[in-house]
Amino acid sequence: MTTTKVALVDDHRLFRKGLLELINGFSDYTVTLEADNGKDLTHKLFPEKIPDIVLLDISMPVMNGYETAAWLQAHHPSIKILALSMGQEEETILRMLRCGINGYLLKTADPSELRMALDALLVNGSYYAGSVSEVLKKDLQGERLTLTERELQVLRLACTELPYKAIAAELHLSPRAVETAREHLFQKLQVSSRVGLAVYAITHGLYQPE
Repeated sequence: MTTTKVALVDDHRLFRKGLLELINGFSDYTVTLEADNGKDLTHKLFPEKIPDIVLLDISMPVMNGYETAAWLQAHHPSIKILALSMGQEEETILRMLRCGINGYLLKTADPSELRMALDALLVNGSYYAGSVSEVLKKDLQGERLTLTERELQVLRLACTELPYKAIAAELHLSPRAVETAREHLFQKLQVSSRVGLAVYAITHGLYQPE
């Protein structure tokens, strides 16, 4: 049976060593590469050491998670990226999504959820905990929703850094019209946050991270 190769990129070595032992204890997974930051990773990615999955810390010196995810997306798009973070701030998740990550997991998660996330990356191509996981369930069930042109425009712009008032100006709509479209999207997609909208757009090919 094929063993999935995993790379760990985190400047906290004690945490990294704990992850290494945990993942090596999972059947069919092995850690083949460790790096202190993104720059260190780029120096260690030899052709024979290309991992299947990268577990990527966000806050790192020299080359942080955002820069590293964007570099991996540009140079090794086949590698699945699972971002690791202590927080779940909406802007942080949105920014990482725009950089091309395939999943997001809190560092406080249980080991069983880490295993679940790794398996999901291989089978489904993505993993997001919390309310946005409902979006992925819809995708697995083959459900496709019909969205209006306005909803599609709001959905795509929700993936950017623009606040909702700026989205209204961009689309030449009133803030109220954008709020209404957003609420309709929340109901249709069964999510409750801007992150959920971004995950739906990205996983369904409606928005391409730069």
